[in-house]
Amino acid sequence: MINDYEATKPITTDASIDSTTASNDDVISTLNGLIETCKDGQNGFKEAAEGVERSDLKSLFYEFSQQRSQFAGELQSLVQSLGGDPENTGSIAAAIHRGWINIKSAVTGKDEGAILNECERGEDSAKNAYKNALEESLPANIMETVQTQYVAVQAAHDRVNALRDAANNEPTDRSNTASTSY
Repeated sequence: MINDYEATKPITTDASIDSTTASNDDVISTLNGLIETCKDGQNGFKEAAEGVERSDLKSLFYEFSQQRSQFAGELQSLVQSLGGDPENTGSIAAAIHRGWINIKSAVTGKDEGAILNECERGEDSAKNAYKNALEESLPANIMETVQTQYVAVQAAHDRVNALRDAANNEPTDRSNTASTSY
């Protein structure tokens, strides 16, 4: 039996979950996974920026690090709007899984090709994490944010992939190939 309070309480809010979307806990879990992915990318790109000599690569990697920080912030706000506790950091286990763990050794050797390889590996994992999230039944407002971020992650992945391929194919010509226009 429905009491008077239950009959009059609001059924939906901006971030509410209806029967066609995943449960609130599932949405929060998906978003927290993406937050960890973004934090891992933020840290990985920062490490990469600190490990390269070329100013164009350094600038690009810092730009991608900042982008991932912004994405994490957007996702954290969504988790809070759902009443959840947002992740605040990446994790060692997550970093291993997401491909960023070898960035430190690549940076130590100052090998731009190795650094680009590790960035590309991390971006592959980020792209896959976003693809998986987009397969979930997320509320429309959250799906829109995740889709927008996925497009940017895909563009960053493609840029890093092109830079990696250029470094592997033309090891003697490393002129400004890291233009940030994409």
